Amino acid sequence: MNLLIIGGTKFLGIHLVNEAIRRGHEVTIFNRGTVASTLLPDSVEYLVGDRDGNLSALEGRKWDAVIDTCGYVPRVVKQSAQLLSTACDQYAFISSISVYNDFSKEIDEASEVGTLKDENVEEVSGETYGPLKALCEKEVKSFFPEGALIIRPGLIVGPNDPTDRFTYWPVRVANGGNVMVPDSDHPVQFIDVRDLAAFTLTLLEEKKVGTYNVTGPKEQLRFKEFLEECKRTTMSDATFTAVSNDFLQEQKVGYWMELPLYIPESDENMKSFLTVPIQKAISDGLQIRPLSVTIEDTVAWDRTRNISADDRKAGLSPQKEAEVLKKWNEKELIL
Repeated sequence: MNLLIIGGTKFLGIHLVNEAIRRGHEVTIFNRGTVASTLLPDSVEYLVGDRDGNLSALEGRKWDAVIDTCGYVPRVVKQSAQLLSTACDQYAFISSISVYNDFSKEIDEASEVGTLKDENVEEVSGETYGPLKALCEKEVKSFFPEGALIIRPGLIVGPNDPTDRFTYWPVRVANGGNVMVPDSDHPVQFIDVRDLAAFTLTLLEEKKVGTYNVTGPKEQLRFKEFLEECKRTTMSDATFTAVSNDFLQEQKVGYWMELPLYIPESDENMKSFLTVPIQKAISDGLQIRPLSVTIEDTVAWDRTRNISADDRKAGLSPQKEAEVLKKWNEKELIL
């Protein structure tokens, strides 16, 4: 195939490009040219422009399919979808499971998506991210009524992840010592970026369209199992101290960002956020590598970054972890 990738120099884009080249496809990437990447093959064609108002580099070109990795605002996505509607047959849009409106109940690909009172809003925030993604999907489907492929990933993890929302745990456990964890054994879900890239390309190769939830693993994974696998894979001497949710709240420890992958069971509005069904994706070829491989490769990549724990975008700082652990231990002694 001759593929166009909008984005291509960050996280998912890097893995999509490399996997596509490995499979023998021709790849063109389109972006602003502001991020240089030494991780892409020399055979990649670079087109420079701006998806918001400067798509001239795409005019008059033809591709078999486009993969849009970085669409967040429907007005902007409309521009590329409209222009490319006569340039290719398939438009794969990387969306998010955050599009769903109600995680208090079970969901599937047909579940209701979130909406905005004002659909002209363009500021991306925790409240608008999902509904904006849903509106972006709508734009893609309007211009590709028979060629829209909508990918709704869960938390994307693995090498080159800039968010640290997964990376924190394997690295923290690998570093050993007493690790503070929430006293919970809730389910967790995430998808290795390389598995997401491979599945997206497989669907395009097979001319598949429609909507797919893409996360993992195939069998339910619980938080304690995940932590134990981090310890086993990294051969760590770490020990775990489980702290109650009430105490975490008292100490103003935020879930999901300060304690990645953790959503308290008491949050009824999010109880299905980490139990998203993926049977459709599995039936159509989603392959998920062993958790140990994702952990090992993520830690190995993280060691090349040379950043301090304080510079991470997610996870507890060592200082705050130590302070909260100290207070918890003092509380337990009193009791």
